[in-house]
Amino acid sequence: EVQLQASGGGLVEPGGSLRLSCVASGFAFADYTMSWFRQAPGKGPEWVSSIGKSGGAGIYAESARGRFSITVDNAKNTVHLQMNNLKPEDTAVYYCAASSLRLPFGLMADRSRYDYWGQGTQVTVSS
Repeated sequence: EVQLQASGGGLVEPGGSLRLSCVASGFAFADYTMSWFRQAPGKGPEWVSSIGKSGGAGIYAESARGRFSITVDNAKNTVHLQMNNLKPEDTAVYYCAASSLRLPFGLMADRSRYDYWGQGTQVTVSS
């Protein structure tokens, strides 16, 4: 059974940090592109960040660049999203997703390219 279990969300004040984790099982994690998406209340899904099959440098949406960092731990089948200097507009449910494709930058935000999705974890940034 394929599972993506996201955790690490919570309530944090503006300027604070959170580290999201997504543990994968049931598929060859190291062979997948891993991404984070988010959906704020009343808005559509938004791609946040991706990291390639072999790890390496992450790719970020403009809203996340310079504040968020995506990493993978292949030994633990886990992808992390370190989020620093959080802002109220980062408030959303964050989802991890896995794609068996080696996605170019232009397709990383295309949700139809992903095979598996996690259940989401709520991030609320508020004072």
